[in-house]
Amino acid sequence: MMKTILRGRTKEVIIDTGGPVVIIGECINPTRRRKLVSTLQARDFSYMLELAGSQIKAMADVLDVNVGYPGVDDEALLPEAVIALQDNFDIPLCLDSPNPKAIEAALKVAKGKCLINSVNAEEASLQKLLPVAREYGAAIIGLVLDDDGITNDPEKRLRLAEKIIERAVRAGIREEDVIIDPMAMAVSADPNACRVTLETIKLVHDRLGHNITQGASNISFGLPNRENINNAYMAMSIMYGLTCPIANPERIAGLVRAADLILARDEYAIRFIEHYQTTLPS
Repeated sequence: MMKTILRGRTKEVIIDTGGPVVIIGECINPTRRRKLVSTLQARDFSYMLELAGSQIKAMADVLDVNVGYPGVDDEALLPEAVIALQDNFDIPLCLDSPNPKAIEAALKVAKGKCLINSVNAEEASLQKLLPVAREYGAAIIGLVLDDDGITNDPEKRLRLAEKIIERAVRAGIREEDVIIDPMAMAVSADPNACRVTLETIKLVHDRLGHNITQGASNISFGLPNRENINNAYMAMSIMYGLTCPIANPERIAGLVRAADLILARDEYAIRFIEHYQTTLPS
């Protein structure tokens, strides 16, 4: 079993290939959230904190933090957001930015052990982010794309995962601190997109034994009734080896608890029952 340990100020979260699914809350992201953009522009973190609190209440174990929008100075804003979150909540953070300088600035002020979202197999990404992850003791998400783009061959995606793991270990990062993202793509654009990703999940799980994440809502982009599509895909992904999806906990927590129960990861249905006692009206 592979265990990735993340920490907030004091709270520890273990992502375990043999354990229950860990939910990484996706909602602190300005994409399609105009209110978050406008409040962040004003350096008002009240709405961001509201999103954090509602996700934690809905069973998020880790919070993804993305403050990117056009024109933003995320090198300044991301660390400010991290400080605000950690002043109010004790939960591990997943730092989400394409800007390595913003990631490093956030890691400098973060307490505990964070997750970097993300490193990929492009040489520039490996060279810029692996030393930063090592210096600050962060775990990383390894995205299976490289300088040639995104391949539709699951075996090639597996080889990219192997490359990221090998380079990370060589850079001084522990193997268990590399979580693989198999690239969930829109099924509306490619009918085989989900099958390719599911096969990649299975290959990474069976051959490498690593923890696996993905932004599962990507697959239903442009389609109606997205929640049903996302839930069906999520259940299949968990069966194949997904351990820590990045998603809206309000929409997937019930499915995750049910999947853990079915896969014998919830003895006597304790977590499943606790979830519904917590979320259902009295």
